[in-house]
Amino acid sequence: MRIVYIGVVDFSFYCLETLLANNAQVVGVVTSKDNSYNSDFRDLTPVAGRYQIPVHYSRNINSKATLEWIQEKRPDVIFCWGISQLIKPELLSLPSMGIVGVHPSLLPQNRGRHPLIWALALGLKTSGLTFFFMDEGTDTGPILSQREFDIESTDDASTLYQKIKDSAYVQIPEFLPQLTSRDYQITPQSEEKANYWRKRSRKDGVIDWRMGTESVLGLVRALTRPYPGAEFMHLSEPFRVWKAERYSGPVADNLEPGRVLGLVGNSPIVKCADGAVVIAEYEPESEFPLGICLE
Repeated sequence: MRIVYIGVVDFSFYCLETLLANNAQVVGVVTSKDNSYNSDFRDLTPVAGRYQIPVHYSRNINSKATLEWIQEKRPDVIFCWGISQLIKPELLSLPSMGIVGVHPSLLPQNRGRHPLIWALALGLKTSGLTFFFMDEGTDTGPILSQREFDIESTDDASTLYQKIKDSAYVQIPEFLPQLTSRDYQITPQSEEKANYWRKRSRKDGVIDWRMGTESVLGLVRALTRPYPGAEFMHLSEPFRVWKAERYSGPVADNLEPGRVLGLVGNSPIVKCADGAVVIAEYEPESEFPLGICLE
């Protein structure tokens, strides 16, 4: 089974290594030399080079040059695992078996943008990884493989990202031989159970100190590395928050949200709607005097 592989992020890099470790016949890799859109960008050239796989760099996956390069490789199937571009019909119809995409949610639930971030920000208890055959919709095609995992209260964007890698490590060796032998099962998605998450904006990552402590902590966990970080403002300067913890000490009821209650080392204790949090890791470094109010 001849495979063309498309991807530009760290998850793509990991899955390509997993495919090749399982003797997949990857005949071409489409990636990018640089990418400012994806915070977890990673060029796939090092993996392709180790296996002497031809590489094509593409900024527009639907461009004529990219389509012609892929067609020359005569793929039976395309694996498109980690690229933030819509696949148009001409590319969808190019391989005889179709294009297998991937989405880090339990499709048909939570289609759309930023699934790891929204799952953490909304406090979901479970999520999963779904491999599916792409069609002209957004995450709507029939499911090839799906695996569920728990989201723990200690999980953040980094640990959840690792969980989807771990899940791919299990799923890929299961469905790859099925595809190779053309002996696989697919499951149509139920539109009645579907919802779509919207694209997040910068304001979705801004901490509002009127939020409850769980919401503040969830937002910080959702946007920590490899993502751009939650943020708050002080004296019109933005601060990135990479880690926050619940404050276990006494908190006065008559103080406003955003008030700095004290310091743990250089980490401010900030009043929220129903308690307080410690901003344990942030940048740039600054001093937050006792009693000031953050914006």
